[in-house]
Amino acid sequence: MIGKLKGVIDSYEADGVILDVHGVGYVVQCSSRTLQTLPRPGEAAVLAIETHVREDAIRLYGFLSDAERDWFRLLQTVQGVGAKVALAILGLGSVDELASVIALQDKTAIARAPGVGPRLAARLTLELKDKMPALGSVDPAVARLAGEEPARGAPPAVQDAISALVNLGYGRPQAAVAVAAAMKALGDDAVAQALIRRGLKELATG
Repeated sequence: MIGKLKGVIDSYEADGVILDVHGVGYVVQCSSRTLQTLPRPGEAAVLAIETHVREDAIRLYGFLSDAERDWFRLLQTVQGVGAKVALAILGLGSVDELASVIALQDKTAIARAPGVGPRLAARLTLELKDKMPALGSVDPAVARLAGEEPARGAPPAVQDAISALVNLGYGRPQAAVAVAAAMKALGDDAVAQALIRRGLKELATG
């Protein structure tokens, strides 16, 4: 399995990029937002990679961060969401913004993605909220901790707690929102160990 690629942008395609890694050109599909952020052909780039192996093909999907890849995986746990739709949703904005959209249960925003109708948008916001139970009680501004890796600007105790939960096998979005709920319950001065314990409780009750 390929988890990361570091190389030089060879060329762009309609829905992806060819990344030259030591003379081998990898075709990597990306969200529209990722494609807009990547540098020009001939310049270096690093992508987190999700590999899908099928009987008839091997497809690579590229992301600007591990957090974006985590959301790609999480989105596909919802019935009716495949890789193409997941990329379309990620193309709407940053993962910080996506976390806020879910926190606010903003079905209209999700429905702006190509291939996402009103019913699927409603299912997405409901099921993702259920998969991240702490979102219901966390202020949307705090829920943005579920975004970029690491939780930039967050207190060290929060970052340590998120990392600990990720190391236990939880996805970064779930871990970040659980810790956000723990911080809201325990206060801004809570130490990492307390946040981890409360975060595990939040995840267990979801």
